[in-house]
Amino acid sequence: MQNSKNKTLRLTLLGVLSAIIIIQTFVPFLGYIPLGVLNITIIPVTVIVAAVVLGPKEGAIIGGIWGLIVFIRAYTMPTSPMAAYVFTNPIISILPRILIGLLAGYAYNGFTKLKMRRSFALVLSGVIGSLVNTVLVLGLIYVFYKEVYASVSNIANDQVIGALLAIVGTNGIFEAVFAGIVVPIIARPLMGRWRNRLK
Repeated sequence: MQNSKNKTLRLTLLGVLSAIIIIQTFVPFLGYIPLGVLNITIIPVTVIVAAVVLGPKEGAIIGGIWGLIVFIRAYTMPTSPMAAYVFTNPIISILPRILIGLLAGYAYNGFTKLKMRRSFALVLSGVIGSLVNTVLVLGLIYVFYKEVYASVSNIANDQVIGALLAIVGTNGIFEAVFAGIVVPIIARPLMGRWRNRLK
């Protein structure tokens, strides 16, 4: 009976987090925060919270849902000229989002096994999950679509690596810091209330 209740609670939380991902993806300003010339993507935070509260597998599921939405939108409602090229490739639109959940979840589990304080483990897991998304997406863009990126951005091919590294150093760092701050704020209360019941 207890296992049945745990499974129901886990599925309920998965459903709620999936709904949040869908809303964040389609409703302007809920999935990102404008900050001058930068946009801080906050959707990875939801994936990371799923990973640290429910586990790596569930984090990967939530990340996969986000990636699938990005993939479909690239065909139906691309958010930029680059999106129509880049995110129609599931290796770029889906795989990095799955890996956010897996790596953030395994990182948190590893940190807790090392007896690291929960708050610090959550901060590091948030930063790792965010950087996984940034580095993989931009790295795969360089591998598969360097020429397309250069053409759309009106820069030379040999300038692409510098342009992408600049994004990592601006948006990527801001997003990682944001995740490191917000993930513990959201995850700690959820863990206090539900983590023991989800085991």
